[in-house]
Amino acid sequence: MSRRHRADKRTIEPDIRYKSPLVAHLVHVVMKSGKKNLAERIVYGAFEKVSEKLEKGDPVDLLIGAMENARPRLEVKSRRVGGATYQVPVEISFERQESLALRWIVTAAGTRKGVPMRDALAAEIVDAYNNTGSVVKKKEDTHKMAQANRAFAHLRW
Repeated sequence: MSRRHRADKRTIEPDIRYKSPLVAHLVHVVMKSGKKNLAERIVYGAFEKVSEKLEKGDPVDLLIGAMENARPRLEVKSRRVGGATYQVPVEISFERQESLALRWIVTAAGTRKGVPMRDALAAEIVDAYNNTGSVVKKKEDTHKMAQANRAFAHLRW
């Protein structure tokens, strides 16, 4: 990995139906083997199910609400000091918070066996919106780990 300069942030083009970069990011996370059309069908189908279940209108607003409950604010990173490895809590940038939350939602949806992906994704978005489910638990576990290791916060770089 080159240390000369940081990679430039790419701008994500908004998706076709909702004109939202967040939905486009979700489509990219769901996509496997370059099958973007299939990923879009899964995400749009999940959005239809979410708006049916919650009956609150715009599914993009519901996704944003789910993201608020699923985004981690802190995480731990390994830092080697004098032969010992410490778990140092660090704050996360907004882009990484968003990426982690979307990745966790899609992974949790993928682990639901015997359910089509669009239904599983809809269920995970609804769970995150209601502040329940495995994604919110994962966020809380990450925060607990950072809280438990805050004694090593002075080793931050």
